[in-house]
Amino acid sequence: MAIVVNLDVMMAKRKMSLNELSEKVDLTLANLSILKTGKAKAIRFSTLEAICTALDCQPGDLLEFVKD
Repeated sequence: MAIVVNLDVMMAKRKMSLNELSEKVDLTLANLSILKTGKAKAIRFSTLEAICTALDCQPGDLLEFVKD
């Protein structure tokens, strides 16, 4: 079982760079990069909320469950 993070897909749909998103959600580029590459082990709801607000999307647009 795996949770896939589709942050890069949503950023592309919104034509938003990692730098721009970083400024809007007040997260470091390093932390956003970890999330974007799928290497994150957890995400705070407050972070998820800020990303959803900045990208005008739902949590389900960013996170996907994939069965092995």
